[in-house]
Order: sequence, then C-alpha cells, then structure tokens
Amino acid sequence: MTMKKHYNIIIAGAGGIAEAAALLLAEWSGITPSIYIGNRTLVKAQELVTWVKEGTTKNCELEAFHLPEEKVTEGMIAILKKSEIILDCLPGSQAPRIARLAKDYGLHYVNLTEYVAETEQIIDLASNANSGFVLQSGLAPGYINILAMDLFYDFCKDFEVEKVDKLEFKVGALTKNAVSPHYYGFTWSPVGVATEYLNKALVLRDYKKTSLPSLSERKKIIIDGLPYEEDLTSGGAADLPDTLGGKVGSLNYKTLRHPGHYAWVETQLEKTGKGPEAVKDLQKIMQKVIPSIEDDQIILYAAVEGKDETGILQRREISKRILPLQVGRHKLRAIQTTTAAGLLQCAQIILESNKKGVILQSMIDPKNFLAGDFITPVYGEK
Repeated sequence: MTMKKHYNIIIAGAGGIAEAAALLLAEWSGITPSIYIGNRTLVKAQELVTWVKEGTTKNCELEAFHLPEEKVTEGMIAILKKSEIILDCLPGSQAPRIARLAKDYGLHYVNLTEYVAETEQIIDLASNANSGFVLQSGLAPGYINILAMDLFYDFCKDFEVEKVDKLEFKVGALTKNAVSPHYYGFTWSPVGVATEYLNKALVLRDYKKTSLPSLSERKKIIIDGLPYEEDLTSGGAADLPDTLGGKVGSLNYKTLRHPGHYAWVETQLEKTGKGPEAVKDLQKIMQKVIPSIEDDQIILYAAVEGKDETGILQRREISKRILPLQVGRHKLRAIQTTTAAGLLQCAQIILESNKKGVILQSMIDPKNFLAGDFITPVYGEK
C-alpha cells in the first residue's frame, strides 16, 4: 500500500518523534507530501525544517509555523484550512486541544499519547466528527497492541477456539548497557517514564477488565537469551481490555527494563510517596542521576497462550530487537523510528480509507497495518 496522491500534512511539535515523522514522510512516501511543522517555539520548528531538508534525499516542501499553546493565529488558520491531517507529536496534555482544532477544521487526527484521561476526552469529542481520529498510534500503545491482536486472531483461527488463557505484550525502550544504581538511561521523555510508573494499569483478570497499581507484578523474563525484568505500567494496553473482555483470561501490558532498575525506582518512591506531586518528584529525582543516551534499542515481546481444540496447551510468541536506523542522510534512534512508523502507518490508513470518528487500536486491520509501507522497514515482517 503506497500513498497514491499528494497530501498536506501538519506535524504538531518539533521534538524527537516529530523529527522522525517528518524525515520518514519525506524519504518513504510514495508521493512526497507537503509538511507543515508547528511548534510553540517557532525557531525550533524552523530548525527542524532545516534538519529534514539536510537529511532527505527527496524533493519535499517543508514549512515551519508558530503553534502557540492557547490562541489560534491567522497563519495557523491558513495552514489548517489547506491540510488533510494533523499528526500530534506534542505532550499528551495538549492532545485534547489539538484534536479540537482537527475537528473544527475537518482534518483527520492521529496521536501518540498513552495518557488515559486525555484519550477519553478525545473519544467524547470525536464521536460525531466528520473526520477520523486514530488514537494511541505509536509503539506502546500502538504497534504492540496491533501485533497482540493479530496473534490472538491467528491463534483462535488456527486452533478453532474463541477464548485464550493469556495475552501478554511487553516493550522496553532501553540502552545497550546499564550501570548501577539505576540500571537505566533516558531514550525518551522523562515525564512519560514517571507517568507510566505511577498511574494505574488496565488489565484483564478472570476475563474481566480491572485496574491494578503500576509496578505491582514484577517478574523476570528471558527474551532471545537475555534477562530482563517486566512490570505493569499504565497506558500501554490501549483499548484491548475493553475489546477482549470475556475472550482472554489474563491480559496485560508490561514495560521491560534491565534487571535492577525497578528495585531502584521502588526506593525512590519510598521517598516521594504516590501523592499528587509524585510524578513531578520522581521525574526530578530521575533526571538528576539518570543520563540521556542516544544509542538505544527497542525490545518487544508478545505471546498468546491457551488450549487448542483437543485440550493441549499451546503458546505462540514473537520477539524483536530494533536498533537505530539510517534514514536518508540522518541516523534515527530506535525509539524514534518505532514510534513514528506506527503514527505514519495509521495516518496512511485513515487518509486512504477516509473513515470518520474514533479509531482505536483494536479497530485497525492488523494484516494491513503490519505489512504497511512505514512498518516493515522498521519492524520487519511479522
């Protein structure tokens, strides 16, 4: 599936994922779109435009514009009126506002955030929209949920069953090395890390949706021969607990970490507590002692387990390790390509199908998505 026409695409934000999305659009689109990059700091948006132009091998129209946090400018209105879609790469707290702009101007909208409350706001907002709103479309939530759904569907079809015992999916944005005492390095947003450690996680237990405290089910796991630790974190399950209730006995999303990291986090939470300021407090502590590291890797794992039609217990697993990737003249981190690829694949699907209203991960055809133009160069074949 290759984009068959020219589109005007707005990217809201100018951080690492916006950077990757713009470069991948320029390099990998069948017909190169016009890209409008908006940011609250115009200079940063302009710098991103220059960076993409230096990095792409294709002819691509790129333009920066000022996207303030509150008001709507005349320049914004002109770009909104001539565009087809907004790719929201801003912090999750801004998502309802950007979604409202998309609805008001009849644009499709795709976002990344794992924030649950903001996602619920957009679901209400977009329920009667004349354009499509694809939510939580990055890596986790995003790609990993669609991969898990595909595993579930194939298992049920192949073994002629309607229910399974377990559906597990896990992702770790990790450094290649880890040192004491924290055994971690930031490869993405420190705010996102602190948030997912403290907000509740949605799961299925005994076929029913419930919520559990994050970091309450730590276990060891070996993936491709290497040891990791896994634990519940918020947001990564997307809408699968709603979709698969009654069909999956135990379903959960967990974040993978190097051994030793979660014990260190627990020690910090003993100092901060888990009150209203806990996310900010934990973030401050982590940023003081944990470095940001460019050379990253993404580890992901998904598995489905259940009895076949004869009563024999079966398990199917998929694991992947994704490393930084050369795109055009730039090298992108693994967290950038894996997150941006899901965003762009969802954008391509909604632009070409022209569906309206809310589209959650369980509503996306997994075969179509997993074989997509932006997915396979990053993740490979399923």
